[in-house]
Amino acid sequence: MVRALLVRGMLVGLAAGVLAFAFAFVFGEPQLQAAIEFEDLRAAGAGEPGQAEPIGRSAQRTIGLLTGTVALGVAFGGLFALGFAYAYGRIGLPGARLTAACLALAAFATITLVPFTKYPANPPAVGGGGESIDQRTLLAFAMIAITACALVAAVRLHMQLTRRLRAWDAALVATGVFVAVIVVAQLILPAGDEAPPGFPADVLYHFRLASLGTSATLWLTIGLGFGVAAERLLPPRARHARG
Repeated sequence: MVRALLVRGMLVGLAAGVLAFAFAFVFGEPQLQAAIEFEDLRAAGAGEPGQAEPIGRSAQRTIGLLTGTVALGVAFGGLFALGFAYAYGRIGLPGARLTAACLALAAFATITLVPFTKYPANPPAVGGGGESIDQRTLLAFAMIAITACALVAAVRLHMQLTRRLRAWDAALVATGVFVAVIVVAQLILPAGDEAPPGFPADVLYHFRLASLGTSATLWLTIGLGFGVAAERLLPPRARHARG
């Protein structure tokens, strides 16, 4: 059963990667191109030689972007299927569709949304050189790890509190603990990079919005698509018993 769920998760992830590519190509690529042009103009004004790209922009914005989103979608789809196989019937949610939707929402919040509030996506020309990028990447992964640990702790706390408190009160306490941990982490971690002087604010805003939308498209497709696929795979008795 787990193997069948894994295969379906990877197939759904493949479809999610294609849809994420379409979203990123339409909404993200124009902003990325504008940021690259700004960076080239700033380098030319400073008398710096332009850097030759090993892969042209036409390939980067088409086959390169498609390869990246599809690979990410397949990987996330497989991991999501494994997480679903473990969580289904154990977290108190009725039905495969609702379980998959809630897991996808939790994954989106953990991997993208909450870390985005501290370290949003940056286009070229925003941030320093290689060392700055490496440091920002490590900080972003640290924020993701903290968010994941805080979410797991909040879920376990909610399960324990429901034995002594009403479900709504337990949810409020668990949510409060989660938010408190995230706030403390964001206050401790260093701030992100700032845009250079003259960088178009609308380009930065729309680039970050497109980045967030691309991730949302990926997880929305995985959550809804895998829920349908898993529901069709599970035997009727198992669906009824676990629901």
